[in-house]
Amino acid sequence: MTFKVITEKIAAWRRYRTAVRELSLLSDRELSDLGLNRYEIAMVARRSAGL
Repeated sequence: MTFKVITEKIAAWRRYRTAVRELSLLSDRELSDLGLNRYEIAMVARRSAGL
C-alpha cells in the first residue's frame, strides 16, 4: 500500500471512532429521534466514515 492509501484509511478510522463516540453519548431518546437504536451505532458510523 502506498502512503496515501494508508493515511486515508487512518483518517477513515478516526472519523468512524469519532462518530461512534458522539453517537454513544446520546440518550436513547435522542437516538430514537434520529431513527436509530444503540445496536445500529457501529453500522451508521462505518457507513458515514466510508469503511
